[in-house]
Amino acid sequence: MGKLIRGVSKNARFFVVDTTDIVQEAQNIHKCSPTAIDAFGRLLTAGVIMGSTLKGNDVLTLRTDTNGLLNNMVVTADANGGVKGYLSNPIADVPLKDNGKSDVGGLVGKGILKIIKDMGLKEPYVGLSEINSGEIAQDLAYYFYNSEQTPTVIALGVKLKNENTVEYAGGYMIQLLPGAEDEFITALEQKIGAIRPMTELMAGGMDIKRIAKLLYEDMNDETYERLVEPYEILEEKDVKYSCNCSSDKFYRGLITLGKEQLKDIFSKEKELEAECHFCGKKYKFKEEDFSEILK
Repeated sequence: MGKLIRGVSKNARFFVVDTTDIVQEAQNIHKCSPTAIDAFGRLLTAGVIMGSTLKGNDVLTLRTDTNGLLNNMVVTADANGGVKGYLSNPIADVPLKDNGKSDVGGLVGKGILKIIKDMGLKEPYVGLSEINSGEIAQDLAYYFYNSEQTPTVIALGVKLKNENTVEYAGGYMIQLLPGAEDEFITALEQKIGAIRPMTELMAGGMDIKRIAKLLYEDMNDETYERLVEPYEILEEKDVKYSCNCSSDKFYRGLITLGKEQLKDIFSKEKELEAECHFCGKKYKFKEEDFSEILK
């Protein structure tokens, strides 16, 4: 189970999250290539962060449709720290970059990012933004700036111990509040330019609270005690990979196939098997399960 903290200061709000267990669970389910789980893990982490901005029963969906080998990814998150997802081509992979790092941008490619917020209204909010870098974090920052007019810094990362084991995964997001002061913006820009990648901070022993403090530390103070400005942690909560699929949900979906199509299926097969894209759980149904419909 992962951890997330949400906080605020005079000029910004921030989120820091450890999603190591979440990304490991995703890898266990989807059996991704190293580069694919790096990309997918970043989008899952972003989903957890953005989901924490929701309220009540609101649900957020992030979907990428790109021209890279990965093609598309879907992540759904809620306000309670739950997240799930799937990807169309989990075994797709590309060579490492010349510097030895994962080429997530090369695997994802360019395309469209769709952000869907279901807030209980008649129609969900749907936002569209370009994916140019394919690195996920930069593309989300671009979305926030252009679609929501919110200057945003996002860092997302996944580090593997081996092909099947996630060593570290996490991220942070800082969003400027309206009227943010220039002095704070300058200090933040300097810090972001100097800070190490998220997974390196985690590998160095920093937990999410320590990383939050690091983001606010004054770089001109060698004691690391003085902050650019005071901040407050408003919430700390558990986050996890969570799928709410059920036999009843799949049954209701299969009913929509109609009487004739169901009859045709059971004339060829003794049972019908459905598999959840999000968690891999399989549900089996027999002809007698639809006896009322097939009369």
